[in-house]
Amino acid sequence: MRTFLTVLFLAAIAGPVLAQTEINPKVKGDKDKQFILNEIDKHAATYKKVSRDIWGFAELGFNETKSTAELQDLLKKAGFTVEAGVSGMPTAFVATYSYGSGGPTLGILAEFDALPGLSQDSMFTKKPIIEGGAGHACGHNLFGVASSAAAISLKEWLIKNKKAGTIKLYGTPAEEGGSAKVYMVRDGLFNGVDAVMHWHPSSANDASASSCLSIKQTMFRFYGRSSHAAAAPDAGRSALDGVESMNFMVNMMREHVPSDARIHYIISKGGLAANVVPDFAEVEYMVRHPDARVVEEIWNRIVKASEGAAAGTETTTKYEVVSGSYNLVPNETLARVMYNNLTTVGGVTYTAEETAFAKELQKSLTKAPDLSQAQVVQPFKTGGFFPASTDVGDITWVVPTVGLGTATWVPGAPAHSWQAVSTGGMSIGQKAMINAAKTIALTGADLFTNPSLLQKAKDELAQRVGQGFKYKSMIGDRKPPLDFRTGK
Repeated sequence: MRTFLTVLFLAAIAGPVLAQTEINPKVKGDKDKQFILNEIDKHAATYKKVSRDIWGFAELGFNETKSTAELQDLLKKAGFTVEAGVSGMPTAFVATYSYGSGGPTLGILAEFDALPGLSQDSMFTKKPIIEGGAGHACGHNLFGVASSAAAISLKEWLIKNKKAGTIKLYGTPAEEGGSAKVYMVRDGLFNGVDAVMHWHPSSANDASASSCLSIKQTMFRFYGRSSHAAAAPDAGRSALDGVESMNFMVNMMREHVPSDARIHYIISKGGLAANVVPDFAEVEYMVRHPDARVVEEIWNRIVKASEGAAAGTETTTKYEVVSGSYNLVPNETLARVMYNNLTTVGGVTYTAEETAFAKELQKSLTKAPDLSQAQVVQPFKTGGFFPASTDVGDITWVVPTVGLGTATWVPGAPAHSWQAVSTGGMSIGQKAMINAAKTIALTGADLFTNPSLLQKAKDELAQRVGQGFKYKSMIGDRKPPLDFRTGK
């Protein structure tokens, strides 16, 4: 039995050696759309290799040197001009291709950072490659490659049709806590872009018009006076007392905030020895809510709690805003276009080997939906909401933006899990990656062909954000926290 499963495991990782170009019956008679699908299939083996390379690099936010280099090289070879190190972030880049003069400008987002502590081999049982190492538990190794593949196929489509337009592929590092896109928005890198497209790995296929939680992340640092905790306690002023007093006040405050708000924290530093009154302590807070304005209101109250705690414990406090991003502004105009293209591309169909792999992996899950769910495109919905945060949110407030998810993970597997890392490094995740690339590219072709859709999307955005809205980042004028994953 183990030999049989090992054979299935190896086959599932390897996937097909060569991509098979097939005629999609849903685009029968549409040579333009079939051309785009063929372009992606033609280079699928390369895209799968790059995604596996980045999966193996598993680099944390702002440290994705190998990952960004491989994506930039892929785009340069395809004829894109690459500007690296934008917005003060060494691993961020913008790759641009223009054909003709004038025409719309479409942006595509590409992420490539991993998560700490989630190293995992492409196995159906938990097996870290490096104990305590990083892993692509949110599938960003697939994200960046699919977006690049979409951009490259769209470029070929522009040339074939002699259609004027510009494609900008945004290499955006450190989505997992670094909010890199916020700095790019703040610096005006999305000025002049008519629409932005993105996607995200998931356990389902969906392109609904939905929103998410706005978030603000802050480090509160308390400074006291050290002394011997037994021989001279009266001489000391405990920074940890300041942190704990603050936490107590914030926990009391939970009764008096909107019910859909989220406040979470950890004490990241609380002293070095129990017999020494700590002169330094640190607590990390995150505030989330569907409305960025409410996040700011709650955050201001938490700042007051920190000041009150410092006063009551005779310590001092300072804070540093590490990151902050707006909620997503859905754009139904663009979402319907993307949804139609997702239904054209379809979901993910497993081979016998992939099915066996997926069933073994599902044994580790608390919920195991039928594997056929990976083939299903979820019905289109408006007004949806998912309880997480993303720095894509800031972009949606300044440019009409649309996204989708594809079933890169086995149905039932959650994000930020070893199961997500496992399937993101093998053929199941790679199939969904190719589907995402096709959907984005087809949507881009529709937008290049029908500029009226872009105007309608802009009108919808203006209505949703409200008259007089002026974007202001939640991070202020701070520089990117390039060392936030290094512990320095």
